[in-house]
Amino acid sequence: MSDHVDWLRACYVEGRLIASGRKQPRTGGIVIAIGTRAEHGGPAARGYAGVMSIALIDYGAGNLHSVENALRAAGATDLAVTADADVVAKADRIVLPGVGAFGACASALRAVPGMVEALDRRVRAEGAPFLGVCVGMQLMADVGEEMGEHRGLGWMRGRVRRLEPGTMDAKVPHMGWNDVVPTGDNPLVPAGEAYFLHSYAYEGEDVIATSDHAGPITAAIARDTMLGLQFHPEKSQRYGLAMLERFLAWRP
Repeated sequence: MSDHVDWLRACYVEGRLIASGRKQPRTGGIVIAIGTRAEHGGPAARGYAGVMSIALIDYGAGNLHSVENALRAAGATDLAVTADADVVAKADRIVLPGVGAFGACASALRAVPGMVEALDRRVRAEGAPFLGVCVGMQLMADVGEEMGEHRGLGWMRGRVRRLEPGTMDAKVPHMGWNDVVPTGDNPLVPAGEAYFLHSYAYEGEDVIATSDHAGPITAAIARDTMLGLQFHPEKSQRYGLAMLERFLAWRP
């Protein structure tokens, strides 16, 4: 096995990968995978057969580079960063990132011709596995209340509201590492520690994990073939990489 593969799967230390006696350059907390899933111990090594296509949606409102790197490190090989609704409509799995204000992200997504319609058809009607990250997760809700009320995708019955911590010591935004605590037995989101950065949080149905910021806040939501993460798996080092591997191997 090459030196590259040896250090690819090593654990992270302070956002850098350390292996073979040397430090590797930072890549948003995740190294870039090159090769097949089976070589890197990703989903293929645990029984996933065949190459699956993954659409990472580019709508001008996500940290695409770091999410792309993280997905490749988790084992994705057929990965398209795309603003083409036709590509999304044919993808085996779909990832929607998001950074910024809810309303601006919702408007940007709807501005991509045919994208919302393709998402509705491929995810809700046809059951393709979907992952929303940060604001990408929040857009799954009915409504977001950031700087007015804005319509979400309406996939989850809930609203996205500003964080109101119970003590003055808990600052907004909620930023940094915090515990992820499952509310049930969903295998996609186990207990662990992840990196958060947000000022608004989802309140509603289908919550499968919470965190604590002077009171409980939603960390993850899921229903059917849809998964949403408030935290950033691409910044959550070993826990985040394992989370993405589980998503790639998920067979709902």
